[in-house]
Amino acid sequence: MRFDQKLVPATLLRRYKRFLTDMEMEDGRIEVAHCTNTGSMKSCIEEGAPVFLSPAKDPKRKTKFTWEMIMINGNWVGINTSVPNKLVFEAILNQEIKGLDMYSEVRREVKFEDSRLDIYAANETEKCYIEVKNVTMKLGNSALFPDAVTSRGLKHLNTLIRIKEAGMRAVMVYVIQRMDVDEFGTAVNIDPNYADGLKKAIAAGVEVFPLQAKVSPSSIEIWRVLPLINLVKTKD
Repeated sequence: MRFDQKLVPATLLRRYKRFLTDMEMEDGRIEVAHCTNTGSMKSCIEEGAPVFLSPAKDPKRKTKFTWEMIMINGNWVGINTSVPNKLVFEAILNQEIKGLDMYSEVRREVKFEDSRLDIYAANETEKCYIEVKNVTMKLGNSALFPDAVTSRGLKHLNTLIRIKEAGMRAVMVYVIQRMDVDEFGTAVNIDPNYADGLKKAIAAGVEVFPLQAKVSPSSIEIWRVLPLINLVKTKD
């Protein structure tokens, strides 16, 4: 996935009210940028770190920029939670993900019962529902999800279980937008209910794809599938 406009460099000053950040631009002025990430952003927020912003396309929007990525320990970390959906949709459409490369019909934002899932894919013999989550949290060598309690995420897992029980394929995709990790698991002490829900989903036949993405100011690309590890605890 390539950015359709040139990103703007800046420096993170602070994040506040979850959705707002103060950014120092290269000319020294301060701009308020929108933060799409509603989580705690553990291990991917550092005041004074370099960042890249995308200019808002709507001239009437209150914030002129959206925060896209931050430099942490020499690596770009993608924090825009809207990116993974687009990235995975394009990759499935172009048959670029092994194991999800057999679909002739691919659509976004499809309802199943009382849930809205990110992607629906189908061919002549199979129907598949796919939910996509953004992962930025790091502990040691592991990428972890979630970084905050997510009742909505748990609801999606339960929906995927019901989809599988109905005889269709159900897939959970985690997009890890950082390159300084080698495995993926759940953060048990942050949200034990979600961790337990993922265990139950896997036992019910829901497939899990932890996809590591290479983030740069020009593009974000799926790099490899990370191994799924046993559920681990984060430090308090």
